[in-house]
Amino acid sequence: MALRRTWAVALFGVDGVLVEIEADVRKGGLPSLQLLGLPDTALQESKNRVRAAVQNCREDWPASCVTLALSPAALPKAGTSYDLALACAVLAGAELVPPHRLAGTVLFGELALDGRIRPVNGLLPALLTARKEGMRRAIVPAEGLAEAHLVEGIEVLGATHLREVVAWLRELGELARYPPPMDEPPAEPAPDLADVLGQPEARWALEVAAAGGHHLLMVGPPGTGKTMLAKRLCGLLPELSGQEALEVTAIRSVAGDLTGSATLVRTPPFVAPHSSLSIPALVGGGTGLARPGAVSRAHRGVLLLDEACELGPKRLEALRTALEEGEVRLARRDGTLRYPARFQLVLATNPCPCAPARDLDCQCPPQVRRRYLGKLSGPLLDRVDLRVRMRPITAMTVHSGAEPESTAVVRDRVARARAAARERWSEHGWQTNTEVPGPVLRREFALPDQVTGLLDRGLEVGAITARGADRCLRVAWTLADLDGKERPDAEHVAAALEFRDRRAA
Repeated sequence: MALRRTWAVALFGVDGVLVEIEADVRKGGLPSLQLLGLPDTALQESKNRVRAAVQNCREDWPASCVTLALSPAALPKAGTSYDLALACAVLAGAELVPPHRLAGTVLFGELALDGRIRPVNGLLPALLTARKEGMRRAIVPAEGLAEAHLVEGIEVLGATHLREVVAWLRELGELARYPPPMDEPPAEPAPDLADVLGQPEARWALEVAAAGGHHLLMVGPPGTGKTMLAKRLCGLLPELSGQEALEVTAIRSVAGDLTGSATLVRTPPFVAPHSSLSIPALVGGGTGLARPGAVSRAHRGVLLLDEACELGPKRLEALRTALEEGEVRLARRDGTLRYPARFQLVLATNPCPCAPARDLDCQCPPQVRRRYLGKLSGPLLDRVDLRVRMRPITAMTVHSGAEPESTAVVRDRVARARAAARERWSEHGWQTNTEVPGPVLRREFALPDQVTGLLDRGLEVGAITARGADRCLRVAWTLADLDGKERPDAEHVAAALEFRDRRAA
């Protein structure tokens, strides 16, 4: 009997901590099993799962005092991904398997009572943590091999049963190294912008939003194409870079949204929750350790809040920190988690509760209209760069001879504008105009007074705030990129101010 150790990973959001599992198996004394290190209920129950799995694999469970300690001891541990590491630690401590292969190996997997190894969530971010901490090898559930192989720089082995891992430790067998070949499902074609009839102002606002990464508000009666336009925004955005794809895939892994044939998510995600969702479902939450919400699932993509005024002020105000900082920090009983949430927000709403096709037919009193749109508070609207009014669809727009532009045509212009912005900000590490801090735009890239004169006038009369002025400058740079200009001129600043016209809301 000896003191042996194995390794696992504790996940806190998309961040992980390497956990050392020590097994002390002592000779003599009453048979017992103690689990130390602040385990939660699911992990505390692993004592019974591990014992049953080991015995059902026809291995001897030590008839002595077994102590399992998870370090760092003051860090709360949650979930069932520790089962395989606990079982191997006990077998090594009881000298039933040699310990040399466990050195530098991190283990993941939930054990069934018969020894089968079940998949666990969060495999991708956990392996990224293991690689960062210098671990050489990982043993994962066979169903998670495809996801695990997304992480380079660490040897990944897959197992379906505890017996396979025991045989590998005894050098009597090998574990799977590669996922079985699977045909990737064909990517669904993105909705085409040519399907949207009319709405030239809204289409232009959507193009500007895609080119600069700006947030967008669309106000108009039902049936004018607000949702259709929002669904077509992802088709205008470029594919995710390697680092961005890893971030998005890691969030899906933590949320349990990856399938067995996991591949890197290359397309920007589109998330459109129902208006009845709760605040935890929107920004993340839950008991114990919080789970990612809609804002994190939309990271590096688009979050559409349709019928935004129906959400209510509390849900909408919960977005403010995420819009400003690009992440959410959730404080719960077991700790504070950080989830990335750098998304493009698209708000769509009716102008009033009755929402007639024409404003002339509205039967709502003025105070009712103000109360309805008042749910979109000033501080929230101040963070939305583009606001546009939707036109009612008329026979003239439907039957006009002009052929609407397709997604491919608009995407080319967006790509050129993004390339210009990326080259301009490359020394600072920013990708889009919306990421540039206001002080940088006002100092290092300051525009002449004759260009920003209208903006200064708006600040004087209180038409916009200082934050709103910074956002106008970002939109002006995007408009200049779309026009192929090196710097914005007065017309670009004026157009950016027009996009912030409060009458559009």
